[in-house]
Amino acid sequence: MSDVDLESRVVDDHHQAVKLWLRLLACTTRVETQIRSRLRQEFDTTLPRFDLLAQLERTPEGLTMRELSQRLMVTGGNVTGITDQLEAEGLVVREAHPSDRRSFTVKLTAAGKRQFKKMAVTHEQWVIELLAGWSAEQKAQVYDLLAVLKNHQRTRS
Repeated sequence: MSDVDLESRVVDDHHQAVKLWLRLLACTTRVETQIRSRLRQEFDTTLPRFDLLAQLERTPEGLTMRELSQRLMVTGGNVTGITDQLEAEGLVVREAHPSDRRSFTVKLTAAGKRQFKKMAVTHEQWVIELLAGWSAEQKAQVYDLLAVLKNHQRTRS
């Protein structure tokens, strides 16, 4: 992988916050690129499909299309397209929403649960491998520091 990335925009007189932002972005982009590539190679799938399946796995009672859109932070059209593909493959099913006849609840099928479980186990190993450059203590430190940053962002919105 090339050393030219988002962080290459940094110059010495940039504010420390800008340097940190670009480093976080560069690291995130590199990890995400690896995950996307591996999902494509190993499972012939995409990260958005994996993410949608993950949301459904966490919510066995299913989610509406609107809830999926909100959780994945994508448009309803994107969710519909992915759901259509996954439904055609027998990995998800749409059911009439119990209280809103205009809405559907999307759930994993048994095949979807099996497929996602395989992907999730492998995905976890990839993430462990990709973050192996830090000790357990360093991971805990970064996790705690990012929690502080996340909470700060919540107070600003």
